[in-house]
Amino acid sequence: MAGSAGLAWRRGRQSFSPTRKRLKPLRTVVAWRGRAEWDQVMVGLYCGDSRLQQEALDRVSAWKSRYGPKMPLAVDCTAELIRCKVLDSSGRLRSHELILSYGLALVRFVNLITERKQKMVSIPLRKLAIEVDIPIWVVDLRHELTHGKLPRLALCRKGCDVVLDWLRKTYWSRQLGNNLCEESEEEDEEEEQEEMEANTELDSDPWEFKPHT
Repeated sequence: MAGSAGLAWRRGRQSFSPTRKRLKPLRTVVAWRGRAEWDQVMVGLYCGDSRLQQEALDRVSAWKSRYGPKMPLAVDCTAELIRCKVLDSSGRLRSHELILSYGLALVRFVNLITERKQKMVSIPLRKLAIEVDIPIWVVDLRHELTHGKLPRLALCRKGCDVVLDWLRKTYWSRQLGNNLCEESEEEDEEEEQEEMEANTELDSDPWEFKPHT
């Protein structure tokens, strides 16, 4: 009897034990309001219309003020290059000023992708360019700019177009299938998890990708 009473007491105790609540995953906060804003900015940056590009650049500036150092580098580099194209089309800058503007943006882009691919042992920039499918002449252009030799404006414009196309293919286009909206309190756990994974991919190193074969 005592054994039966003890077993019944333990079962009753288990039935009254509080249910353990599953912890929700940590949320990833992003700077954009939602997927629609992200798509609108992407289209605006690459549309070729200076007015729409400037509006997209203003949005990116707002993102950067909210996101700070966590801003995806690919977005930052794209904005810098598009800003050069907007200045170019405005006619406000002289040729050498445009060369310097394009040059700074291109040098920063090459430096960023090579810094993130460098290992413990220094790897030649040309080899890294081949690994990430960047034309060798873009690295050579960076070399000329960093050593005080100003290239032709036409070459800078071409370099800007090539790099923007690279960013579009290797970064922006990869985000099209992601859900990039911020999470709301009403979303269920499955939606939160999907969004967290999408934003994690966006926040991850934008230069880590498989080179073309």
